[in-house]
Amino acid sequence: MDAVANLERPLPQVAVVVIGYDDAAHVTDAVRSALAQGPAVREVVAVDDCSTDGSADLLDRLAASEPRLKVIRRRANSGGCGTPRNTGLDAVTSPYVMFLDSDDVLPPGAVGALLDAATGAHAEVASGLCVRRELPSGREVPWQARLYALHALVPHPAQRPLLVHDTLCVNKLYRTGFLREHGIRFPEGRFPYEDVVFTARVLAAAPRIALVPDRVYVWHVRRSAERLSISLDRAGVENWRARTEACRQAYEVLLGAGQKELARVARAKFLDHDLRMYMRELGLRDAAYRRAWWELTRAHLAEYDADDWARNPAAPGRLVGRVVLASPEPRDLPRLRELAARPARLCPPYARAADGTPVWSEDLPQVSLEPLLIRPVHVLPLAVDAELRPRARGTRLRLRLHELYGRLARAGPEAVEVEWRHRDDGDAAVRRTTALAPSAGTWSAETTVDLAALAAPGVGTWDLRLRIRFRDGVSREVTAHALTGAGLLRRSAVPSARHGVVLVQPYATHSGALALRVAPGARGVLSVARGRLRRLLH
Repeated sequence: MDAVANLERPLPQVAVVVIGYDDAAHVTDAVRSALAQGPAVREVVAVDDCSTDGSADLLDRLAASEPRLKVIRRRANSGGCGTPRNTGLDAVTSPYVMFLDSDDVLPPGAVGALLDAATGAHAEVASGLCVRRELPSGREVPWQARLYALHALVPHPAQRPLLVHDTLCVNKLYRTGFLREHGIRFPEGRFPYEDVVFTARVLAAAPRIALVPDRVYVWHVRRSAERLSISLDRAGVENWRARTEACRQAYEVLLGAGQKELARVARAKFLDHDLRMYMRELGLRDAAYRRAWWELTRAHLAEYDADDWARNPAAPGRLVGRVVLASPEPRDLPRLRELAARPARLCPPYARAADGTPVWSEDLPQVSLEPLLIRPVHVLPLAVDAELRPRARGTRLRLRLHELYGRLARAGPEAVEVEWRHRDDGDAAVRRTTALAPSAGTWSAETTVDLAALAAPGVGTWDLRLRIRFRDGVSREVTAHALTGAGLLRRSAVPSARHGVVLVQPYATHSGALALRVAPGARGVLSVARGRLRRLLH
């Protein structure tokens, strides 16, 4: 009986490389989450990148009682994540390897799910779902969820181009021999976004890849941390310089390996994801940042060729890129932010060239919006303005949908479904449907906001989402542009029969969408006051 049990027990085949620097508060949790994966984990290699906060001592004490844990102390800080990962990879003796950052964790069963997929399909790489967990709220957002909806085997990366969009190195199990045979390593030294280049090197080697729908990595997002992660620390233009350089190298790696289709997808991903994300925030930066960012972006986009621009020419990222490339100076930032929003919004009015073709503006006739005219209405960017007016007799939401070149009038917008979605609990929503009334090239709607329902969960933030319904039954989800001006986006104290008072703060997000902070009752008021005091002291 014991012999049978031993045969069924998984062999220890996996190494988990954990890297950390000055992260004593979290590194042992990360290591323990790797050790807790069970007997499939042969070794955990913890690489301390010359910490000064006692992290290495904590790891040594843990290793004294855990024979599977090996601690490596680097003598000098590398300035990045690539070098310590390479150090750990060199020390690995197991057939398979994973990577884990010191402030994240592996959920239970992660290694087993990936190892079963890799060995069962004879795959060089197994990849699973990563979730971004916002702390302290605990809200989880899946990363690249479309890739991991089902179990799948991809014999060659070119058969699943969307793989290029998952640039994380940590939600994957790699055959150690595969990495060593192809000389696949991380960029050394201070090289932010090193995983973008590493992932490109992996795909360039054309591995057989197994995909699993299991949660295999929890990426902790701490926006209030004193030291932000690289992906969150975007206030300096050097972050953008590093990102564009990583994307450039990823493209060159894929193209140099003959993976032309994947290289094209990598460039398209830069336009649709990276460019749009930073454009949404550009208006928040100072003039010096904006000028430097604009110059860097134009230089990067100048490397794109006609085929890169020809792919899906109506995609919002391409339109944003064309405006940046066509203008030597930063311009139209509010309108570009609207176009970079998710879902994209367009802000009228627009100009027309001599031949009647709609263009971005009269002085940029080369940036044509004509590709939009061939798209179905239900996938067009729609321009919707939103105005929220908190009042004692009932908070009112006013919406206005703009016409786009006569397309909407023919489609016949009839109603709008208004949804307030709780930011920390995406499943919580308050919905109401109201009719759209046409008026001189626009459609308008007005509805009350159920503050009692929004206040019920306590202090929280609600994002406005809309769904426009057309005459033929087709619908389109959009976000609304938050109108600004006198008397708008101001905090108000609204009387409440249940809570006594509800503090209501409408505001515009980084992408310009309308959102609403709600703080009910005395506790809510105190919570807001404490938050303001902390920000002032900080």
